[in-house]
Amino acid sequence: MENKQVSVIIPILNEARYIKKCLDSLLKQDYPKENLEILLVDGDSSDGTQEIIKEYVEKYKYIKIIENPKKTVQYAMNTGVKNASGYYIVRMDAHAEYAEDYISKCVEYSEKTDAENVGGTTVVRGKSKIQKIIAASYHSPFALGGSKHYDENYEGYADTVAWGTYKKETLLKLGMYDERLPRSEDDDLNFRITESGGKIFVTPKIRSIYYPRDSFRKLFEQYFEYGKWKVAVVKKHKKPSRIAHLVPMMFVAFIIIFGVLSLMTPIVAGIFLSVMALYLLLNAYFSFRSKHVRGFLNKLGLMYAHLILHISYGLGFWAGIFKFWNYKW
Repeated sequence: MENKQVSVIIPILNEARYIKKCLDSLLKQDYPKENLEILLVDGDSSDGTQEIIKEYVEKYKYIKIIENPKKTVQYAMNTGVKNASGYYIVRMDAHAEYAEDYISKCVEYSEKTDAENVGGTTVVRGKSKIQKIIAASYHSPFALGGSKHYDENYEGYADTVAWGTYKKETLLKLGMYDERLPRSEDDDLNFRITESGGKIFVTPKIRSIYYPRDSFRKLFEQYFEYGKWKVAVVKKHKKPSRIAHLVPMMFVAFIIIFGVLSLMTPIVAGIFLSVMALYLLLNAYFSFRSKHVRGFLNKLGLMYAHLILHISYGLGFWAGIFKFWNYKW
């Protein structure tokens, strides 16, 4: 198989805690370095990230820094694509570490499948106690609706991958990333791929480890934004990618409406308490059978993480409905 030129694009903004291990894992890639470039698109980091990456740029000629004055991910990706010399574009995240054959596997599966986007299943791990609990929630079917790319053993076609590998010509043909979407930009791109007849392929042979947010507050803020901007994607395409994306919004509406009405009538109170009891039972069932976290208190923490994901995404979705009510695409 011919070694085609590959451009890795990594949007970064204040990633001092993670960027070194990320780059060290890229230095170990078995893909020929003469066919590789790593583009670090920095949104004016102020936490020491720039000092770290400059050391790598000075030492390795295939690692380059590109400025991203607008700071957001979609601008970073489009800037990277425009400056990329590769036949393939591999989108990566600074919060992750990559197996030594990650890039070569991305190229291999891009060549041997008919997919326009290929990627690996998302293995999520934590370093601190809280981060480990949050990582466990990513692998819970109760938390994120059973997305195929969060199943560590799944191989086949899916509606999305965590990051993705594309032909550069495909991205240019699709118009690259929608710069109006500071969140859910990958969902929108994958939507356009499938709507144009393309396919998305996931395999556990493409291996990486992702480190999620390390506090419940940050998790809430992250998924509130995801929920809000998911509405923009739904409105743009006039349909959700999966019905599961609508469930948290309906759950939040139920809590608010039936919670208020339950104060007025015993019948509604009974319905409200029954549904919430069922939710807690399901939450406990999936939390306590999780293989990704051990210990009673940690299992309770996983229940809390599930609740945060559902409430934050649902509230964000409602915020998005009001924000984009009259938005014209």
